[in-house]
Amino acid sequence: MSARPLSDRDYQALARFRHALRVFLRFSEEAARAEGLTPAQHQLLLAIRGHPDVPTVGDLADVLQLRSNSVVGLLDRAEAAGLTRSAADPEDGRRRRIELTRAGAAVLERLSSRHRAELRGFRDEMAELLQQLD
Repeated sequence: MSARPLSDRDYQALARFRHALRVFLRFSEEAARAEGLTPAQHQLLLAIRGHPDVPTVGDLADVLQLRSNSVVGLLDRAEAAGLTRSAADPEDGRRRRIELTRAGAAVLERLSSRHRAELRGFRDEMAELLQQLD
């Protein structure tokens, strides 16, 4: 099955899609900064809270698509800011398990509530654009 050639309308929809993604990312970055976090710290907190288990550095590196040493640097700064804490894995003392502190959970809750509201508008726009691409 061969795909049909892209039309001007397809290119316009793709351009609008890319623009909408960038608008959302800019919103997210500015919301993080308004809470006193860097965008990377926000992503770190969300990766910790969104992980199905208590994540390790390796888990977070995978989720964030970063090298482990970069995640360690992020975690060091987050721990110094009182946002995260780590403890030795009871099954393997060489690994560290990462958790949010109460302060980290509170700031993430505020940010996530704002993001959920923003995503509802984004969802409607994306649904319209995806229909145009069918």
